[in-house]
Amino acid sequence: MSLPSAPREAREAAAVLLNAAEALHSDPSRTGSLVQLAGTGQACIAGDLHDNLPNLARLAASAALDNPTHHLVVQELIHGPDLHHGCDLSHRMLLRIAGLVLLHPGQVHPLLGNHELAQLLKRGVSKGGGNSVVQFQAGLDLAFGEDAEMVSQAIDTFVKAMPLAVRTAGGVCCAHSMPEALHMHRFDADVLQRSLSDADRAGPFGSAYLLTWGRRYDDDSLASLADAWDVTGFVLGHMHADMGVERRGERVVIINSDHERGVLLHLDLEQPFDGARFVQRATPLQMVPLPEGIF
Repeated sequence: MSLPSAPREAREAAAVLLNAAEALHSDPSRTGSLVQLAGTGQACIAGDLHDNLPNLARLAASAALDNPTHHLVVQELIHGPDLHHGCDLSHRMLLRIAGLVLLHPGQVHPLLGNHELAQLLKRGVSKGGGNSVVQFQAGLDLAFGEDAEMVSQAIDTFVKAMPLAVRTAGGVCCAHSMPEALHMHRFDADVLQRSLSDADRAGPFGSAYLLTWGRRYDDDSLASLADAWDVTGFVLGHMHADMGVERRGERVVIINSDHERGVLLHLDLEQPFDGARFVQRATPLQMVPLPEGIF
């Protein structure tokens, strides 16, 4: 399948983002900040993308979204490695994801990541090449000129609409990360059951903030969350996996989709968590043919 194009006019871009935000909120499988994928079907799960458009095209093609029982779970969309005249143009990735949400309502699930949250809060973050939040805003200014603020506000609305997690019928939880073990006592597990507040998103101890920024967690610290959320394991991003996928303890599989060894994971919705099998079944994205006509 071909990807939706990224609108170049500010009003059209803002409309796509705002309509996609409404579609995410009105998804019948969503309660609060959790999407529950019940019943049969399949999910194509990605890790961090960071503006890797070719890999997004491979993911969309592999997800086969023309089948209404198929789903695509994506995360960490913005703040890529490539700059244009010092500007980050990864808003175009958000626009393409928003377009997919509108083309396939209830099937495309962009999870809130720490980089989207940083952009929303205008809190500086870097991947080693300067302040990504400032570079992203410069990209909006370059693309939309005096109408950049209109698109920026629509992006904020779209980011606020992103769910925190997807749970499958088999009890697998997909999210960007998990809270640090050190701060688990500060985390409110009920955050999935409600729409997020500004306090949930605020650092350093808002529950959505903790869920998207954590790196040092372990099986013991996740045991209470697994019980509270009725899941047996977690498929996450955020952490680097040199080969695109790796296990972290008994309950976690990490996926990356933004580098040359990035992977995707096809998961039957009724399949229970099986870390070893998930690692074995992860598909290198370079093995997925790149669809024609995406640029």
